[in-house]
Amino acid sequence: FITGPDVVKAVTGEEISQNGLGGADVHAETSGVAHFAYDDEETCLAEVRYLLSMLPQNNRENPPHTTAHDPAGRRSEILLDLVPADGNRPYDMTKVIEELVDDGDHLEVHERWARNIICALARLDGQVVGIVANQPQTLAGVLDIEASEKAARFVQMCDAFNIPILTLLDVPGFLPGVDQEHGGIIRHGAKLLYAYCNATVPRISLILRKAYGGAYIVMDSQSIGADLTYAWPTNEIAVMGAEGAANVIFRRQIADAADPEAMRARMVKEYKAELMHPYYAAERGLVDDVIDPAETREVLIRSLAMLHAKHADLPSRKHGNPPQ
Repeated sequence: FITGPDVVKAVTGEEISQNGLGGADVHAETSGVAHFAYDDEETCLAEVRYLLSMLPQNNRENPPHTTAHDPAGRRSEILLDLVPADGNRPYDMTKVIEELVDDGDHLEVHERWARNIICALARLDGQVVGIVANQPQTLAGVLDIEASEKAARFVQMCDAFNIPILTLLDVPGFLPGVDQEHGGIIRHGAKLLYAYCNATVPRISLILRKAYGGAYIVMDSQSIGADLTYAWPTNEIAVMGAEGAANVIFRRQIADAADPEAMRARMVKEYKAELMHPYYAAERGLVDDVIDPAETREVLIRSLAMLHAKHADLPSRKHGNPPQ
């Protein structure tokens, strides 16, 4: 901590212990200062070794590549059961990650802070990748101030050490609320946008289920420079959900109808049928391909191989001016 419990009590009158103010658990779960926290030294040192095994010696090298024993063409039929088609049903995104990566092994960064988004290092066919993914199990996977900051710094870290970035999207939008708006969700969300736009490493995004509003844009959408964008057949890319959109777009028709509820249901059905069917995104050029979920691992590995030699030059300048 910066100021100890005695100073805090003298200035604010609050009483708190040293651990309660600045202990490992506090910084791992509340403040986000600590990326990792472990119960014992043995586990901590083992995890440090695991972390170093996925990082290059310096920023001019590529991450260490290993020989994968997990087949690159392994099908993952279980993904169809892990991710419910109903967009309102939660699921554990870590299970999806474990099914996609080599041997299910991954190292989550900031695991206990801003749990509505996952940042993890893993391997695909022996190649290290950084994974940014929404976690529908927490706050439905929305982006908020802390999640935006967490993901933005992770994207910058991956870019600094030549680690390709894989983004798994299932995001309903930014978290609404007075506290979020007054806390600067716009500028904090812009940090994630800036991080992605500034990254020169290979960038692949995959839409598992839904991608709504500005949150979809900032999470490495094709419009901000993703190299390859894929979607599962259940994808929904839109400004908002069908119910909310119908209430806005067809407000007059619903209000003037003899049976507003029946009219609303009809408009929602039409909106879904015309604008939110599985291949609408591909028709509009928002994704490069709609893929079979069971083939996701193979598609991602082939995409990484294709982008392996990617090279992008940034404009000549002292440094950028990122949002703060």
